[in-house]
Order: sequence, then C-alpha cells, then structure tokens
Amino acid sequence: MALHVRSLIFPLIACGIGAYFGYSLQSGDHGLKARAELQSRKDVLDGELAGLQEVRKRLERDVALLRPESLDPDMLDERARAILNLAHKDEIVMLKRKPPTAELMPRSER
Repeated sequence: MALHVRSLIFPLIACGIGAYFGYSLQSGDHGLKARAELQSRKDVLDGELAGLQEVRKRLERDVALLRPESLDPDMLDERARAILNLAHKDEIVMLKRKPPTAELMPRSER
C-alpha cells in the first residue's frame, strides 16, 4: 500500500502545479482576463486620443491664423465685434428681424 501511495505523489504534485498555472493563465494579474480588460481600455483610450488629436489640429489651425503674417486686421475686427456684440459710437447698426412664430402671432392673423 505504501508503494501505491508513493507512485501517486508525483502525478498529484504535477496535477496541482498544472492547475495552479492554469488558474494563473486564466485569472492572474497577467492572465487572459487581464489582457481582455487592457485591450478594452486601450480601445477607449485610442478613441479619446483621436478626439484630442482633432482638437489639437483645430487649435493649431486657429493659432496659425493669429500669426502676424497671416492675420487680417479687418477680419479680426469684424469677428471680435460679432463675438463680443460691440459697435463704435458713430456706427449705424441694422438688426435683422426674425419672422414671428405661430405662438407670437395674434389669433386673427393665423
């Protein structure tokens, strides 16, 4: 009987080591699950990077337009006035009227 138990020790130890490495391969810090999680995070970050690169290109284009050699003072003045909603004292400002919507029209004109 002792001989029978001795002959099973090595296979049991080998199976235990194999099970340990199999579990580590699947669920360990560097296993298949961790790799899948890292891949999904990489995909999200790649999308974010692409968006940030677009923003950077747009900002670089805007900065290039502000350089003195490419800056048109009249266009700058026009855009600044439009954005800030400002005008000089001696200028005449013509406002565009929006057509009235159905809610604002009197009932007799509908």
